[in-house]
Amino acid sequence: MTVKVNGQERTLDREMTVTEFVEQEQYTITRIAVEINGEIVPKATYSQVIVHNGDVIEVVSFVGGG
Repeated sequence: MTVKVNGQERTLDREMTVTEFVEQEQYTITRIAVEINGEIVPKATYSQVIVHNGDVIEVVSFVGGG
């Protein structure tokens, strides 16, 4: 299945939850926000929201500093 992640076409082996996707991509879940098809996905629902073929995913990482 094909999705677009941060503007790049990606092939995934199967549909998966946002939690599975984030873990597979080795993001630190506490330091990111995920948007699918223009909608922000609340962290509390990551384990219930499924990534589907054709989805457009944006992952934004928070960076500390000052």
